[in-house]
Amino acid sequence: MPIDLKHLRYVEAAERCGSFRRAADSLALKKSNLSRRVRHLEDQLGVTLFERTHAGVRPTAAGRDFVNSVRRVLNELQIVVDGAKAVARGEAGYLTIGFYTSLSAGNLRASLVEYGRRFPQVEISTVEGSRSRLFDGIQNGTVDIAVVTGERASDCNRSMALWSERIIVALPENHPLAANEIIYWTDLKRERFLLSERDPGPEIQDILVAKLSSPGDLPDVVRHDVSPENIKSLVGAGRGVSIMCEASMGASHAGVVYREARDGNGSTRIGYRAYWRDGNENAALRNFIRLLEERCPPVANGNGARGASS
Repeated sequence: MPIDLKHLRYVEAAERCGSFRRAADSLALKKSNLSRRVRHLEDQLGVTLFERTHAGVRPTAAGRDFVNSVRRVLNELQIVVDGAKAVARGEAGYLTIGFYTSLSAGNLRASLVEYGRRFPQVEISTVEGSRSRLFDGIQNGTVDIAVVTGERASDCNRSMALWSERIIVALPENHPLAANEIIYWTDLKRERFLLSERDPGPEIQDILVAKLSSPGDLPDVVRHDVSPENIKSLVGAGRGVSIMCEASMGASHAGVVYREARDGNGSTRIGYRAYWRDGNENAALRNFIRLLEERCPPVANGNGARGASS
């Protein structure tokens, strides 16, 4: 038995107002139209919903029970409608963010905290993986956006430059260089470096080689197939030193201290970019990109083609 939703609203208004006329006025209808629709609904149901009097209308016992149920239905429907609109505006829904650097500190962590504050109804999922895995996820739709280090990649068609972070040296706390506030690259010439084989380990190694290599003399690098967090544990155990991004300083490890790495030009930095797929219509993603644009305007990061195709 098909029942028009607006007829349910008419019944609810009539019970609430106690009068077909006042209900019709509240809904910008003619009284005769509202009265006729309510009568038609009663005929459909085979139930008298209202007692009609000169003073107005009063629900029958069956009518009162019906209207109470109608209100629950209308309220639940409004919740569904409001939820759909919130998703369309990006104020609710789901967002999957990929990364491979630390979330213990830094701009990525700060961006996630601010996004969660602005859009508490958006459920954020994070994926930690290699650069290639994250880019595959963007293309197949399992990752909305990836924030990674390094130069622009050719296999993602939308990207923007973000922030940069200082390169930090992680040392055993009893290391002679731990007494220095700043460490120069030349101070590290004879050190053994522990690096992760996982991203961004290879990029960090490129920086290390560029800073310390000379003809016939390459830095002593030992690579481990473990996470950067476990590299810190090896440093704390006195197995060597390591090089990492500034964001890693947020998590303390027993026996490990952090010092900034510099050369004659000052701090050594590594840049971050965000990547996403053109055509991803997730409104929550659009809001996250707007937040990144606020935090990293093109004037500040030198990127004049924000979100440009690669």
